[in-house]
Parts: sequence; C-alpha cells; structure tokens
Amino acid sequence: MKIIGIAGTNGSGKDTVSNLLADRAWLFVSASDDLFIPELKKRGLPLERDKMAALSTEWRKQLGMGAVIDKAVELYENRAQNGKYRGLVISSLRHPGEADRVHELGGQVVWVDADPKIRYERINSRGQGAKDQKSYDQFLAEEEAEMSHSGSKATLSVADVKPKADIFLENNGSIEDFKKAIQEKLHLA
Repeated sequence: MKIIGIAGTNGSGKDTVSNLLADRAWLFVSASDDLFIPELKKRGLPLERDKMAALSTEWRKQLGMGAVIDKAVELYENRAQNGKYRGLVISSLRHPGEADRVHELGGQVVWVDADPKIRYERINSRGQGAKDQKSYDQFLAEEEAEMSHSGSKATLSVADVKPKADIFLENNGSIEDFKKAIQEKLHLA
C-alpha cells in the first residue's frame, strides 16, 4: 500500500493536494470528514473544531500517537479490496506521531503552507456559514493553539509535523501554479 500524509497550515491547500491524488485513483481520507465527524455524530456531540481536537487526543491516549493514521488505513483496507485504489492519502496530519506512523508504513509526508493573509481569505471565501466566520486575529489565535502541545503530549502539535515532512509545497499563487507544483513534487503523470 502506498501512503501519503498531508499536513500544513489551515487554508493552505491540503485538500487540493488530496483531491488531485484522489483524481488519480488514490483513496482520500479526510481526518475531519471521514473519521472525526462520524464519531462525533455517533456520540451526539457538536461538530466543532475543539471537539475534533479532543477526540483525536482521546484516540492518541488510548490507541497510540499514530491512531488517526491507523484508523485511516483501516478505512482503506475496508474499501480497497477490489484493487481500485493506487494508494491512500490522509489529510490532515496534526501530530508528529501521525507523521511517524506514515513513515513506519513506508509513506511520505507532504507539508503545505501559504501566507497567513492568503489562507485567511481562502477560508472566509468558502462560505461555510456565519458561525465559521472569524476575524483575522481569531484565525491566527486558533491556529497558534493547534501548533504546539497544550499539556499532554497527545494533544495537537501541528508545528512538530513540519520537520518530519519529506516534501514541501508553497501555495501563494494561482491554483494552476499550485497544481503544477503538486504534480512536479509528487511525480504525478
């Protein structure tokens, strides 16, 4: 099984990378959409960012620091029995243990970044509802809270994933330029 873990800052283009791979017959597992949200719904909890972070911390404490990756691999194994996928792409890694697990499985970690103002504008332009609209300062504060451990080593620590990345992508230009960079750096035909 080929595996690629996608990490990076909020609004940087992680899903764009993942979707480009999905277009090339990779199974795209979004940690939020495919793992956390179904579990939060099952538990009757609100589908909020802090609840997803708490759930991922719970899983790391109970199942190990690579638990999110292991759950994505389990999904892949359940869906890939007919051989229709070339590999598994998981977005978004938010803990160094997840990057370590991707490497243990023989995979690569991709780090995606962009200027904070550009990322903020992208997120706000998605039109995901008034409750998701944040000021630029709130956006930066939320991101800062996810960048490093807050107490337990099992909490989010996005900044600690970056040094473990194998491939780095900057997304400050056009979508066309970004897709070209993805194809070149990931050697996609």
